[in-house]
Amino acid sequence: MGDFDLVNLVSHLIIYMVVLLLAVSAHEAGHAWMSYKFGDDTAYMLGRVTLNPVAHTDPIGTLLIPIISFILGAVGGALGSIPLIGWGKPTPVNPRKWTNYKWGNVMVSVAGVLANLILLIIGIIAAKIMLSQGFQILDFFGSSQNPLAIFVGNLMLLNLSLFVFNLLPFPPLDGSKILATFLPDSAQPVLELLEQFGFLILMFLIYIGVFSFIIRPFLYGLLYILSI
Repeated sequence: MGDFDLVNLVSHLIIYMVVLLLAVSAHEAGHAWMSYKFGDDTAYMLGRVTLNPVAHTDPIGTLLIPIISFILGAVGGALGSIPLIGWGKPTPVNPRKWTNYKWGNVMVSVAGVLANLILLIIGIIAAKIMLSQGFQILDFFGSSQNPLAIFVGNLMLLNLSLFVFNLLPFPPLDGSKILATFLPDSAQPVLELLEQFGFLILMFLIYIGVFSFIIRPFLYGLLYILSI
């Protein structure tokens, strides 16, 4: 890899990690803030209602795996693609303190993905403004060396990925907690069993391309919104 390629890789990686830290921090802060609103001050007292990435960074899920995945993707010729998404330090909550357990469970779970949706919308607005100033759609997805275009492109793709990914009904994702709220008690043992192997199941689904298949329509939708 030549010097130019190395500089290109490092610059893209820095922008990618900045956006990832923002997206993960917003997601976890959303959980913490909503839990506090429902009467649980556990995460609030631990300083988790903040966008400061230090409070939410998991060394493995937020740093090591995303960095390695990004570098491997770049070396493989997919510098403009989004590698395996990461995760943050789980937000501690105490459901027994919620004023309404059922809706507290739903809203606390939804709050994280809503935070990513807000960042996605901000990214789309920024992209639409940039498109009106002469940028092209492909500039946001790998064909440009403009740092702002790369930032906005990552802002859209990462937050879209986190939004869709976390709504999947597999433990320990937010979607499974929302689903569990409305399932009968008889279904809880199944969810508990899935939770034991949830992470392995998710990694397998990602490996065989199931997540890519699920998110593809959303990516097409994003491109359509940018094109109109």
